[in-house]
Amino acid sequence: MQKLLLIDDEEGIRKVWGIALRDAGYEVITAKNGEEGLKFFSLEHPPIVLTDIRMPGMDGIQVLKSIKEMSPDTEVIVITGYGEMDLAIRSLQLDASDFINKPIGNEALFVALKRAEEKLEIKRKLKEYTENLERKVEEATRELIEAERLATIGQTVAGLAHAIKNILGGLKGGVYVVNTALKKQDRNLLKTGWNMVERNIDNISNLVLDMLNYSKERKPEYEVCSPNTVAEEVCGLMEPKARESGIEIFRNFDPTIGEVSLDPKGIHCCLLNLVSNAIDACVSCPDRPGRVEVRTTTENKWAVRFDVSDNGCGMDEETQKKVFSRFFSTKGSKGTGLGLLVTQKIVQEHDGIINFVSEVGKGSTFTIRLPHRRSS
Repeated sequence: MQKLLLIDDEEGIRKVWGIALRDAGYEVITAKNGEEGLKFFSLEHPPIVLTDIRMPGMDGIQVLKSIKEMSPDTEVIVITGYGEMDLAIRSLQLDASDFINKPIGNEALFVALKRAEEKLEIKRKLKEYTENLERKVEEATRELIEAERLATIGQTVAGLAHAIKNILGGLKGGVYVVNTALKKQDRNLLKTGWNMVERNIDNISNLVLDMLNYSKERKPEYEVCSPNTVAEEVCGLMEPKARESGIEIFRNFDPTIGEVSLDPKGIHCCLLNLVSNAIDACVSCPDRPGRVEVRTTTENKWAVRFDVSDNGCGMDEETQKKVFSRFFSTKGSKGTGLGLLVTQKIVQEHDGIINFVSEVGKGSTFTIRLPHRRSS
């Protein structure tokens, strides 16, 4: 049951609206003036406050200022009289949630309350997301620092800080747009801001996942399975992303491969990184139809060979030298700079190899080769 504080110097309003609000499911606390209202607020901490503007002694504007100083996230709805538009605008400038005019109608009151509750829910989610992000970053950073693999601590921390700074910059931008939309009551702008928040949450989640995958020692969990099945799962998973950008994924699977012993989860992760990168490379070169091809074959001593090719922008010599470097990404703030490093690590855990060829303006091909594994 949501707590609500109603402050009004008219006893009739307190009684009538107290009953109506309780019937609507609120736990209602009433106060007859501003001073009493602030006393009850400091004791009960209700998330929503309804206060009249015109009251003897401390008026509604003073109440609003005091409540916002004590609890900025509290939603305050002010009640104004006819012709008091200047005071209503003043209250909105002081971060009031909304204003309603006397005589108060049921519809206006409950619309204002619904808006206040929506704002409270958005603030709660933002706080929850931020706390989760901070906790995940702390955990991942601790494991990253403790891992002996990351010998060059200074370089790693600098790269990590840069990556997180970029993502948090985007997150703060989204939060700013959300807050602006809430003040303007602009639902379209709110949707835009919330989409920005969600995208950057995905970005930092991907960064944390890549850090954990790279920092942890992990032995492949081998299973006898079909490489073609793993490749098909990845293609199916990435096709919606490809279609959104007008890119086509082609399958070229060797039906004679049969089943081999590999870690399907690990190789799935590798192919997912490579296909995702191939799609992004095509997106960055929009002057021709994008094409990504995933091939499976057998080759000499190798049990299976995976090739992921694209006709995207390609890489110059300088970029090719940095492909498997920590925190290097051609995607700017959209990339973690760890995806290919994680892919390389998983392939090496299979005693396999990964290499690539690339030409500027023509595209790239990444190749994974995995050896036969003898039964123990």
